[in-house]
Amino acid sequence: MQQFTYTIKDRDGIHARPAGVLIKAAKSYKSKISIEAHGKTADLKGGIFALMGLGIRCGWDVTITIEGEDEHIAAVELKEVFESTI
Repeated sequence: MQQFTYTIKDRDGIHARPAGVLIKAAKSYKSKISIEAHGKTADLKGGIFALMGLGIRCGWDVTITIEGEDEHIAAVELKEVFESTI
């Protein structure tokens, strides 16, 4: 299992555009990938409504958990996606 925490920097939080980018990136891996914020968890591959339903805002810390055969590379690359997107 790989895990990292990221603080949302986009002033609008996770809205439609970054949510779409994150979901597309997550779907390129075989591992199970989840995102947790303020006690709520969603499958990052589960679709835009699941992710946006968390209501993640600027300044919130989110925890990404990755479990599976490509978890190491997925963790590194997803962290880069978070840093470049939100």
